[in-house]
Amino acid sequence: MNVVSRLAAIPIRLRLTLAFAVAMAVVLAATGLFLYVRLGDSLDRTIDQSLRERTADVGALARQSDSRLAERGASIAQILDPGGSVVDSTPELGRPLLTRSEIARAQRAQIEIPSRDVPGSDEPARLLARPVDTQRGRVVVVVGTSLETRSETLGGLLLALLIGGPLALALASFAGYGLAAAALRPVESMRREAESVSAAEPGRRLPLPPAHDETRRLAKTLNGMLGRLESALARERRFVSDASHELRTPLASLRTELELALRRERTREEMESALRSAAEETERLSQLAEDLLVLARSETGTLPVRVERLAAGELVAGVQQRYERRAAAAQRPLDAQIEKGLEISVDRLRAEQALGNLVENALRHGRGRIRLQAQRRNGHVELHVRDEGPGFAPEFIPHAFERFSRSDQARAGAGAGLGLAIVDVIARAHGGSAHAENLAGGADVWLELPEPLRAA
Repeated sequence: MNVVSRLAAIPIRLRLTLAFAVAMAVVLAATGLFLYVRLGDSLDRTIDQSLRERTADVGALARQSDSRLAERGASIAQILDPGGSVVDSTPELGRPLLTRSEIARAQRAQIEIPSRDVPGSDEPARLLARPVDTQRGRVVVVVGTSLETRSETLGGLLLALLIGGPLALALASFAGYGLAAAALRPVESMRREAESVSAAEPGRRLPLPPAHDETRRLAKTLNGMLGRLESALARERRFVSDASHELRTPLASLRTELELALRRERTREEMESALRSAAEETERLSQLAEDLLVLARSETGTLPVRVERLAAGELVAGVQQRYERRAAAAQRPLDAQIEKGLEISVDRLRAEQALGNLVENALRHGRGRIRLQAQRRNGHVELHVRDEGPGFAPEFIPHAFERFSRSDQARAGAGAGLGLAIVDVIARAHGGSAHAENLAGGADVWLELPEPLRAA
């Protein structure tokens, strides 16, 4: 674990260089070993071929009655009889080159002695022995060659590998470090730029490397993330600013009412009027705080919904009953139209809150009759609230469900601009959506919710 933590503390370019150096060392070692073994095999094949040719030549001499190896000047050659005595030999050899057991084997078939010390030579020699039939009977012909040349050739190759290998490894490591540094240079540039990015300078982005590779795609991804973070931060700032503005208005009204009530002595009726006004502003503050809480929960994905299956008529009737008195006081007919047998799966309190917001919006900004309608369409359940007012401004409809969004036409007025945003949040929490459009006379706002599965 300590080694891993130490390696993690090393810069990436050094870790890449170290990994590259280890890989190159393995490759160079394997290549050197391969060359050494292949050269040794090649030299052995050459030596064996030469020994076979010399064996044939010495065998031809052995068949002649007056063969003289000493006069021929052969380097290492002997002719041995079956008893192990030397019949003929090159100078300085003297004793037989083979043991009695080796002579016995050589009389039956060709044998090879890979390495054997011979008189008159400081280097071992490779021997090849084979039987030859002559007029005097079967003899054993032994030829050999010094392994000095082979040893020198392999030693020279080994020395070259030991000197050139580390040099090649060092050059490759330097080249690997340079490549790693060049590859990570755009990342370092992005790091320095990212370090200087702050909320005080919106719009700053990381530099895009010229190469169309993974680093460029990473920079694009990070720039996209910065854009999303800026948008989220801007929304939060706008939310806080709008919320502060909306809270300031009822608080100022409440403070004014209380200050006026305390400025001089008031009659009982005046005090009751001031308290009722203060209670209304307090209720507005409470509702605004509840709406802000719902929106805050929706931002974190923790808006709780407890889904239950119920008749759409039961839900609509509850909302209709709640607003009947206010609609009658405003001389606004409030009726409902429910598709027979229609059921929905919703959180009842949240669904009533959403429908209530739509009715509240129609009472506050619309005119004429208000109609609640529940119907099934294209595999969804739609809960509509229609009125006969002036409708929405066309440019407002795409932004109708944004927080603190209010139309500039006749539908503008009192309110914080959170009602439709709450409707949209509740619809999305149920896996649905919210929509708004203008009719020939009035406006239509509705929730589109998934249709519940039918019981088997």
